[in-house]
Amino acid sequence: METRSTYATADASAHRPWRREFASLMVIGLPMAATQLVQFSINTIDVLMIGRLGPEALAGASLGLVIFYAMFLFGFGPAMAVSPMVAQALGANPDDTDDVRRSVRMGLWTIGVGIPVLSLVFFFTEEIAMALGQPEGPAALAEPYVLALAPGLPFALGIMALRNFLAAIERTRAPLVFIILTTILNAFLNWLLIYGNWGMPRLELVGAGIASSISHATGFFMLVAYIKIEKASRRFELFKNFFNPCWTRLKEVAQLAWPIGLTMIFEAMLFNAAVLLMGRIGVNEMAAYQVALNVAALAFMAPLGLSMAGATRVGLKAGAGDAAGVRRAAVISILACIAAIMLAAVPMMFAPNAIAGLYLDAGDAGNTAVLALVAAFLPIAAAFALFDAIQVAANQALRGLKDVRIPMVMTFVSYWVIGFPVSAWLGLATPLGAVGVWYGLLASLAAAAVFLSARLYLLTRR
Repeated sequence: METRSTYATADASAHRPWRREFASLMVIGLPMAATQLVQFSINTIDVLMIGRLGPEALAGASLGLVIFYAMFLFGFGPAMAVSPMVAQALGANPDDTDDVRRSVRMGLWTIGVGIPVLSLVFFFTEEIAMALGQPEGPAALAEPYVLALAPGLPFALGIMALRNFLAAIERTRAPLVFIILTTILNAFLNWLLIYGNWGMPRLELVGAGIASSISHATGFFMLVAYIKIEKASRRFELFKNFFNPCWTRLKEVAQLAWPIGLTMIFEAMLFNAAVLLMGRIGVNEMAAYQVALNVAALAFMAPLGLSMAGATRVGLKAGAGDAAGVRRAAVISILACIAAIMLAAVPMMFAPNAIAGLYLDAGDAGNTAVLALVAAFLPIAAAFALFDAIQVAANQALRGLKDVRIPMVMTFVSYWVIGFPVSAWLGLATPLGAVGVWYGLLASLAAAAVFLSARLYLLTRR
């Protein structure tokens, strides 16, 4: 009995650090996952409400978002660079408020200066779309939609930078509350401006863009006010001497930001480039792809939020010099992301028709072809969900270690050497057509999951 009791105590002690790590991840991860899900729902609401205008409007929105997200991803790098810099600084010294303040300030500087300049490309959206061989109708609708979205872009990225700071100090519930409020605001403004309710002008796609911009700006200023008055975050005085540069820290932000930004571009633009492949196949295929991609992306938000929390946990352990803690944080993050995305993959696999009916009116004969295509796409999207969860969790854990350049190369190979050629060949040169494009996306995510997991294993094994 004594021996058995000793073994039981030893076994419980061995598992306790893993349980504590899981609990720590959930404390910040669940609110971050919920926040990511709700924040993405701003675009989902746009797609749902634009879908009621018909397939051509939906195709125009899809095409416009390809151009918009290219610029978004350039700004994603500095927003995400804040996370490992703040986490490692706090892991090394929880009272080093100056170091944290410099990192956040220079991250916001990079976003505020760079994104408005890059956004000038939005004025050429229609020309870019036509040069890429896209249909004339959707191309004409895309440009005014993107220009209406543009003012909200710096605020959306600023929200991400501030959320990453708050995650590192375990203040993740307030951003969730704020994003719920701004999502409600966005839906209401959409109802007013897309359809022209309550005497407002009927602006259709432009109205959706204006509503999103207002919502992002509102959310950003809510977070700024919260950080200035909440006790734990107030002590960092994030906005003290805000306009004073710190050139060495700005350089460090840039060194982390550009590989992260390119990595995100390689991944996200693959999925957006598939829109262009669908456009060459047909307008119905493009509209159906946008619906299915929106569903898949919505499912991806929970693991993305959990993986961002995982990056924070890895960064904190790395800053403290805890190698075993780094390994635990990485493993727990990957397992949590797999579990989260499987919850969403099941209905995508077994109820694709019901999901498609949420986006387009099944009673309208003009939507029959699009609905059938969406139902065909969703089971494939569900199949690659597992690989998607693994690759994002591994990639974020590597960012927590500030390992960003080799993962950037790995994602390029996965998405553009493997994924896009397979999608283009299967979609344009085989009878699979639009379904073949999705099989190419599946191949790219599987490759990324293998490469990034191997990289993470090699680093944490040391």
